[in-house]
Amino acid sequence: MIQNKIISWYLKNKRTLPWRNTQNPYFIWLSEIILQQTRVAQGLPYYEKFTRKYPTVTDLADAAEEEVLRLWQGLGYYSRGRNLHATARHIAYERAGRFPGSFDALTRLKGIGQYTAAAIASFAFKESVPAIDGNAIRVIARLYRIDKPVDMPATLQEIREISARLIATVEPDLYNQAIMEFGAMLCTPKNPKCDICPVQVECLSFPQKDFLRIPYKSKKTKVLERSLHYLVPEHGGSFFMKQRTGADIWKNLFDFPEVSPEELPGLLQRLGAGPACTSAPVTHLLSHRKLTIYFTTCTVPGRDIPLEGAWFTAEEAEKLAKPKVIVDFLSACTG
Repeated sequence: MIQNKIISWYLKNKRTLPWRNTQNPYFIWLSEIILQQTRVAQGLPYYEKFTRKYPTVTDLADAAEEEVLRLWQGLGYYSRGRNLHATARHIAYERAGRFPGSFDALTRLKGIGQYTAAAIASFAFKESVPAIDGNAIRVIARLYRIDKPVDMPATLQEIREISARLIATVEPDLYNQAIMEFGAMLCTPKNPKCDICPVQVECLSFPQKDFLRIPYKSKKTKVLERSLHYLVPEHGGSFFMKQRTGADIWKNLFDFPEVSPEELPGLLQRLGAGPACTSAPVTHLLSHRKLTIYFTTCTVPGRDIPLEGAWFTAEEAEKLAKPKVIVDFLSACTG
């Protein structure tokens, strides 16, 4: 059977990863949230930092959100970090530190979708529910030559039904780990290793090389472009920064006051600023946004300025939770 061949391949070729050596739902959940939209090589150091600093879900719940976001800094998709903290508090304070033990109950937690719930339910509680991530979608679509857009609900349902049949006859945690690892290492998006694939004979997309275009989506995600113009006041080695609020990007993280190019000259005059310097544009990509960012630095004669925010020394600013583009800018400024 296909599932047995994939599991056999996995047992011989799997990577050694710390979250594969536990059935603790806290560690499994933590790893899955970190690895959303994140490569294993990038996520592994964050997993190790979080488990060292917060060895239990209650330790994570007891931390301040700003502290959690500071540790999350550099991973991006900061709503994951906020949801992580909120869910930790719910589990620690309302469920006495115990995770729900079923797929359905897990999906009701903040920040946990069907894939993450399936991963936790199968890895920690041996529930026979397939974890359908991008890797699993790609493997199933190619094996069964599903020549339909995988972003359509009907196609995803077809993939779930096939996966449910495959997982029903094997250990669920082993199957889910195996098929995801198979997609990550062998049945890759580009240049899949078909020459050493243990299920090449069963793969319906292999004979006509259909795997070169399967899977595919019906539409591309539209990327919105946006410009940010930051004013960076400096005084006596300190920077004037503000915390972002509301539903915009980077909620609760720290950056600098935003100004429009039109109001900048008048504002610099009101601040009594010395010569100002505007950086070359910096491009920063988010999931569905392309940001073009400008930094205008200036020295001001005093700390009382008509802007929303507060002064921070370089050492204080380093401890704040910030978007990566702000981290990089401050690192360049302070050497």
